[in-house]
Amino acid sequence: MPYSKTLRIAFGLMIIGLLAFVWSLALGEPAVAWRAYLVNFLLFSAIAQGAVLFSAMTNTVQATWSLRLAPLAEAFSSFFPVSFVLFLGLFLGGEHVFPWLEADLHHGKAFWLDLRFLFTRDLIGFLLLYGLGFAYLYYALWFRLGTISSTTGLRATMARIWQGKHPDPQAYAHRKFVFGILYLVAFTFVLSLIGYDLVMAAEPHWYSTLFGAYTFIKAIYTGFGGLFILTACLHLSRKLSFEVSDAEYIDLGKLFFAFCLIWADFFYCQLVVIWYGNIPEETSYIITRTFVAPWNAIAWTVFAVCFVLPFITLINRRIKAVPQAMIGLCSLVIAGMWLEHYLLLGPALEVQTGRFVLTPADFLIGLGFAGLLVATVAGFLKHFPEMLQSRKAESLAEEGSG
Repeated sequence: MPYSKTLRIAFGLMIIGLLAFVWSLALGEPAVAWRAYLVNFLLFSAIAQGAVLFSAMTNTVQATWSLRLAPLAEAFSSFFPVSFVLFLGLFLGGEHVFPWLEADLHHGKAFWLDLRFLFTRDLIGFLLLYGLGFAYLYYALWFRLGTISSTTGLRATMARIWQGKHPDPQAYAHRKFVFGILYLVAFTFVLSLIGYDLVMAAEPHWYSTLFGAYTFIKAIYTGFGGLFILTACLHLSRKLSFEVSDAEYIDLGKLFFAFCLIWADFFYCQLVVIWYGNIPEETSYIITRTFVAPWNAIAWTVFAVCFVLPFITLINRRIKAVPQAMIGLCSLVIAGMWLEHYLLLGPALEVQTGRFVLTPADFLIGLGFAGLLVATVAGFLKHFPEMLQSRKAESLAEEGSG
């Protein structure tokens, strides 16, 4: 099987990450372990959520150039159950990931940041987002698999359901379209909520009305980066016949470039509004992260890696069609976003450790989460190899329903 080696590497990374997490707890550094857990949960969940959005978005606008890329984007939905379980795990490290638990909050904020209320609303949000994502995937899979059946597993169950229902292609295309739109809407609301509750609330006396939009734009940016890496790796694999044309690479690269610019725009808009407002409870947040060491170095690194380098590189049209170059660039952007999460959360969480130092555990736990994402996506593609093929039936059904 072409995915066997990938799965072995992914499981190895998962074991390394788990051991690093347990080792940090055993050394009496739970704050470090849970800080890395929170950062990587947010990052890799956003990659999966943003990648699936690519399929829903291109399906909504009835794009035809993305027919071979959309199934790869849908494969990231396999991380949704893992993300949901990881979110529940945050409850165990509550005192280490929610520094405001012992803070003196105003009455309104105390109600909103009640831990049980926070987990309840975020739990409902994830259930809504992932439920709509799986509903969209259900109809998308029918177009990929058609009447292909299997004797065991999920494929057999789905084949039996479809055989009993005798699906109408036009009806299924319409439902896929509707659930795609609902996923897009839920994505903006739920990602905004998560940004407020799990990131902005780390410093409960600071607020930004743009932070929700900044959060879901960042998820789209990293999600498209993850999709680009997967596409390029499959294209370069000698064991697979999957190929992507230069035109498809360039179109995906244009979208990636566009959200690079949008992310930088939201990054700038938050800064400029706080700067000219000059309100102490707002400016202290920015001053800490842009003028105080070590945060100022991290801030400039994030800006250079996530905006300056992609901007200069992606202006060149030809570079978008070079898989090796795009794997490197997208990996750097995701690494930059990993640092960006530490930039946003670190000053609030460092109170518990008395310092901020990126330890080996931070990197190793990050590798463990990366292994989780790779294992789920590779397992999905191994189970559904048809996702590497484009099906004309889908586009024809959508044209008929339109």
